[in-house]
This record gives sequence, structure tokens and C-alpha cells, in this order.
Amino acid sequence: MIAEKFSGKKLVLFGCGYVGSQLAREAIASGLSVTALTRNQKKAAVLEEMGVDKVVQATLESRQWHSQIDPQQDFVVNCVSSGRGDVQAYRKSYLEGMRSVLEWGRESQATFVYTGSSSVYDQDEGEVVTEISSVHPANEKTQILCETEKLLRETSDKSFSRWFILRLVGIYGPDRHYLLDQLQRGDTRFLGSEQHRLNLIHRDDICSAIWSCLGASSEIRNEIFNCSDDLAAPKRQVLRWLAERIGASQPIWESEGTGKSVGGRLIRNRVISHEKLTRLLGWKPAYSSFREGYEEILK
Repeated sequence: MIAEKFSGKKLVLFGCGYVGSQLAREAIASGLSVTALTRNQKKAAVLEEMGVDKVVQATLESRQWHSQIDPQQDFVVNCVSSGRGDVQAYRKSYLEGMRSVLEWGRESQATFVYTGSSSVYDQDEGEVVTEISSVHPANEKTQILCETEKLLRETSDKSFSRWFILRLVGIYGPDRHYLLDQLQRGDTRFLGSEQHRLNLIHRDDICSAIWSCLGASSEIRNEIFNCSDDLAAPKRQVLRWLAERIGASQPIWESEGTGKSVGGRLIRNRVISHEKLTRLLGWKPAYSSFREGYEEILK
């Protein structure tokens, strides 16, 4: 389906980490001409070996790459990450990176997709969160994410033909499955609340959501979408299922309550809804819950 709709088109990819690398593989397999930017020399070599047409090595927030990549593209995707860095790394990767991309993309007619984060929401009472729910930064990092989205929205009349923001939830998939790793190591004690709901999305479903945005009909433009699977399951349910599936010991909980900081991260208890993404673009996750996703991993 991707090949039929996108073959022969040109894609620029900023950020070639876990999601970006998979998107590049799918794009190449579907006949797109792919240009990728990465700051990592080893990643650049991997991308070239993968078959990316042009690889530019630079930091996104710099301007040195502007002259090396033609802004006249069909599609541009910014799925850069901070590499789990500090506040300064967040500012460079997200906010300053977005500023650089928007300067480069002036007068471009490309469709632009930015993969943001559902951490911009502050709900914590188990409620359903949609794109019209309030957004409130809980710390400096989420403040930067909010500022990055605002910068894109306010510059929409100057850069690119249209844009989409995908607010992603917890990402998992091949080679990225922290809870499963913990259980396989024999860990039995877990921090946080067993009632806290985990909002998850499989890597491949993120890619399919990006393709849905890139291929959206021309009248759909400048939209924000939540991207999650169909089931925000309690953490207890996920871990118990995984433990039973692999024959591991059942988890023991160290603390109760929600909205607490666990491992330096603020954990929120809510249900992130993808209803708008399904309604407007017809997107549905192939891995509708953690069960389908982890079953594929366990194969």
C-alpha cells in the first residue's frame, strides 16, 4: 500500500533513531528517494548501507546542513530525539532543531510531520485524554516540548504546505521492550502504582501513522493527533501477562499512588485516545494492545 501511493516521491528524514530508522527502511522498500540527517557517524554508515540515497551528518539545530539538502521535497519528517539527555539536550534537539527545520523549509511545498510527545498533557486522574484536553508542562523538558509545538503552529504560514503533529505515547517494539527485559533478568520489584495505566504504541504503528499523515487528502492539514494503541492497560495487567507468558515470577510493587516520579520520570495515570487519528485518517494500530505487540516480539 505504501509503495503504490508513495513510490517515486522524495522524503527527508530528520532523526534516524528507533522510529526514524524503521521509517527509512519502509520508505526505501517502497521506492521513495530518501535523504537523512544524523549527528552520529556510526548511524550515518548504517544508513548508507541500508540504501538511503543521501546521508548528511550534522546536528539539527545547526544551519550547516541547509545548503546540503534541497527543501523542495514531497515529504519531511522530524522524529529527532534528545537521546535521553538533560534539559539543554532537549532544547537543542527539539526547540532549536525545529527552528532550524522551519527556517530551511520556508517556501517548501512539502507535507511535514513532527513526532512529539503525549507528555505535554498533565491529566492524572485516569481520565480519557484527547487533542482538545488541556496541555500544561509539568517540568522544563515538557515546557520545551510545548514550545516546540507552538513554534511549529505559529510558523505554519511560512514553512511547508501543511503540517501534522503526532503526540506519541510509550514506544516499544523489536529490541525495545524494557518491561520484558526486567522480567527476563529476574527482576521482581517494580516502582510506581500497579493501577497506573500504561499508554503504549508499537514502533511499526508509529510508522503507519506517519504514512497516514503524509498521504492524507489535501483538505486535511495542520492537525494534532494522539498516537496510541487501543488499550491503556494497568501496569499490573501488562506485567502479570508478560510474567505468565515467559514463566517469570509475578511482580511485587514498591509504592502506591499515581503521578509520582519513578526513575526520574513523572508518571501520569490517564488514557490517551487516538479516536481523532482514526476518524480523520482511517488509521488503526496493527498491534491493538500490548498482547499483540509482545506476542510478535516473543516469536
